[in-house]
Amino acid sequence: MAKLNVKIGALQLKNPVMTASGTFGYGLEFADFMPLDGIGGIIVKGTTLNPREGNDYPRMAETAQGMLNCVGLQNKGVDYFCTHIYPQIKDIDTNMIVNVSGSSPEDYAECAARIDALEHIPAIELNISCPNVKDGGMAFGVTCAGAASVVKAVRQRYHKTLIVKLSPNVTDITEIARAVEAEGADAVSLINTLMGMAIDIEKRKPLLSIRTGGLSGPAVKPVALRMVWQVAKAVGIPVVGLGGISCAKDAIEFLMAGATAIEIGTANFLDPAISIKVRDGIEAWLDSHGCQSVEDIIGVID
Repeated sequence: MAKLNVKIGALQLKNPVMTASGTFGYGLEFADFMPLDGIGGIIVKGTTLNPREGNDYPRMAETAQGMLNCVGLQNKGVDYFCTHIYPQIKDIDTNMIVNVSGSSPEDYAECAARIDALEHIPAIELNISCPNVKDGGMAFGVTCAGAASVVKAVRQRYHKTLIVKLSPNVTDITEIARAVEAEGADAVSLINTLMGMAIDIEKRKPLLSIRTGGLSGPAVKPVALRMVWQVAKAVGIPVVGLGGISCAKDAIEFLMAGATAIEIGTANFLDPAISIKVRDGIEAWLDSHGCQSVEDIIGVID
């Protein structure tokens, strides 16, 4: 049987399959459908320094080969997470990773520092697609300076594995990747959702409460795959690939494009056991093709 273990910075993964933030709750919600310790990591829902109510409803809409969402990072804040959620998930035998969001570099850094103190959370994933309240609402992740400012602030106060989640809504994603690498990111994950919109033509109004939202699902996979391939060749740190992965074949494409690990997102809503099926599918493909390790196929595309 082929070896499936991979490494992201100091983070050891038993296999390259993880679940994407915002699509898998805190993991506990899926315990009845699959063994949570069977995958390489679980990235829990977005966590902010202070509680957030999120956006008004409706905030989800189905589209062709995907979905739009504008949930707005609804959560009860990092202190609630540390007090109430962490005790419930700390003993799950996989990498429990917290997705961190904020509205200023200081917010990100303070939130990360509080999570840094939790022994059984070995890594965080920074969501830099959040709006910078000091810069007119422009997302941190769409400029090199904005992305670098968040990573620099967090790196000063966070001492474990730091993964930075990149926005695809940019002209050249490799520039952003290099900027966060220079400030101390241990890895990058991509892509976050693409900005999209849907309209109810009978009501003559957008389907989402704030008009636009993030597009995810199979529709974004070709774009995500291209960006992962570009970034993997541009940086020296590991890349985690996500965007429309729905089966083992999709995951293997991302690995071949240069991803060291992958995240499964929207597909969790269709099949709550999909991550285990993808893990098994990767292993079966490797075995049938005479591969000794998953590392044999990582980054094989020129």
